[in-house]
Amino acid sequence: MVIIQIITISIVASLLYLILKPQNPSIAMFIVLVTSIIIFFFIVGHVSEVIALIRVLSQQANINSIYLETILQIIGISYIAEFGAHMTRDAGLASVAAKIEMAGKVFILVLAIPILTAVVETILAFLPN
Repeated sequence: MVIIQIITISIVASLLYLILKPQNPSIAMFIVLVTSIIIFFFIVGHVSEVIALIRVLSQQANINSIYLETILQIIGISYIAEFGAHMTRDAGLASVAAKIEMAGKVFILVLAIPILTAVVETILAFLPN
């Protein structure tokens, strides 16, 4: 199981971090960053399987692909922004992490505009003149 591999890598990295932090904090932080990237790549393959399943289900339900792609992009931005913010926060750069989170929120809002427009137009179509 992949989760066991991820947990094992995380425990080993945590122990190395605790051992190396007093002597060489920069190498200890590098271990944290590399471990985070390794875990990210473990997860990416499984996320692509979920996305493929969602696409198949949306085709069966006749959902407009533009809306689905937009929602998937929004989900991707949120995960990537969170990942980047956590990595920079771990490096002690809370201010930069906050800017990454803000940028992610702005990009999500920009991507959501067509969906929000479609929802408002649909609601207005149901209202009497």
